[in-house]
Amino acid sequence: MIQNNIPVNIYKEMTLMEDILDCCCGLDIHKDTIVACLLKGSLNEKPTSEIRTFSTLIPDLNLLKEWLIDEDCRYVAMESTGIYWKPIYEILEFAFEGNIKLVVANARHIKNVPGKKTDKRDAEWIAELFRAGLLNSSFIPSKEVRELRDVVRYRKSIIRDITSQKNRIEKFLQSSGFRLSTFISDIFGASGSNVLNHLAKYGKISLEELDKCLKTQTRKKINEIMVAINSELNSHQRTLLSMMLEHLNDLKSNLKEVESVINSRLIEFESAVKIIDSIPCIDVVAAASVIAEIGTDMTKFKTSEHICSWAGLSPGNNESAGKKKRVKTNHGNPYIKSILCEVAWCIARHRDSYLSTWYWKIKQRKGAKKSIIALARKLLVIIYTMLKNGELYDESNFQIRKMDIENKKVAKMVYELSKRGYKLATV
Repeated sequence: MIQNNIPVNIYKEMTLMEDILDCCCGLDIHKDTIVACLLKGSLNEKPTSEIRTFSTLIPDLNLLKEWLIDEDCRYVAMESTGIYWKPIYEILEFAFEGNIKLVVANARHIKNVPGKKTDKRDAEWIAELFRAGLLNSSFIPSKEVRELRDVVRYRKSIIRDITSQKNRIEKFLQSSGFRLSTFISDIFGASGSNVLNHLAKYGKISLEELDKCLKTQTRKKINEIMVAINSELNSHQRTLLSMMLEHLNDLKSNLKEVESVINSRLIEFESAVKIIDSIPCIDVVAAASVIAEIGTDMTKFKTSEHICSWAGLSPGNNESAGKKKRVKTNHGNPYIKSILCEVAWCIARHRDSYLSTWYWKIKQRKGAKKSIIALARKLLVIIYTMLKNGELYDESNFQIRKMDIENKKVAKMVYELSKRGYKLATV
């Protein structure tokens, strides 16, 4: 059943709930246009509606800001449409000297009923939901955290490009008959780089020249390496290899620049980095990645369950007729999920900590992949609690938990034995 193009469940909520905003605006955002609907009027009365259309160019965005200021509208809601909401958020963020409420709502939560859908109806629909207080804002960190996030994510893309370029060079060498990676585990290390640069310059290498290129333990395999690269590159192959190596060096130098920018921005998050870095297997790079995604203000999340659900480390609920069905974890934030899973794999290799012991215990029942997700969720809960309380990681805190588990095991054994007629005597 649908009332005035509104789903019946939301329609009932809107009819039962009183309006809580006397002036608000809903934005339907697209790549080239923005449709804004301004609802204004006293509460519990039908408000007046004004709809305007703006382009997404900066001058029109400033006109949108001026219009909202002239109407004294301090409550604006918009849909999280790809990346198109970001420049609008950036411009409106400091309107009224920052005294403005911006809500970026999940598109899935405010989806309109198809059939009579238009941009104007969508904007009015968003404004009506916002006026009735039915929209929940997505997590938007502060401007400093967003800037750090841009740089950290860019670093990840550069690392991905470096890996792709290395694979491209390795593929080229294999197609040219050079099997350097058979005897050198990292052909882009000190020894491998010397050999590659020599081949790019001269096209071939002698045993004496190879001995000068190799370092430390690699010299023990000099004869095998000589056989693996005992060929010659023609002028076309040398030119192509030189261009590939030059591009790889450019990516590496770009990576150093990005990392220097990250280190300079981490100065203002020094205390948070110190807290997260105290967890085993988490270094400064991982701490920066975590801060860039969740920020440092944990009051943005009501509980640890909320942040785990936001990160995509908690399954949803799917219950029907009293039966709960198996549900996979949602997509969530892929960046925080990936970095926490990487840290979880690192922790799993160390057998001398509470977290690794907990992982191997879960792995026996759930398997490796599910256990890694569970450990990543546990890490996020620990990080959330540490940032909220301002405490460093302390392994001794888990000793009490270990003792509780051991005492429960002993109590269970005693109960089972006494139930079978055995009497236990203290020694």
